[in-house]
Amino acid sequence: MIYDTLPKDPVMLLSFINTQLRDNYASFEDFANAFHLDAEATQAALGAIDYTYDPTVNQFV
Repeated sequence: MIYDTLPKDPVMLLSFINTQLRDNYASFEDFANAFHLDAEATQAALGAIDYTYDPTVNQFV
């Protein structure tokens, strides 16, 4: 499963996801599908450090 290779630290995960969104994916949904992620769990993990997905900028802010 690809998810196992993603950073476990929320700040590192944030950086990785935002970089991927900027460079490779048009939306978080596209990213989550490509990496076989539980999108809700990932958003909750990033929400724990006060970041939410903003589709207008395609980044967690």
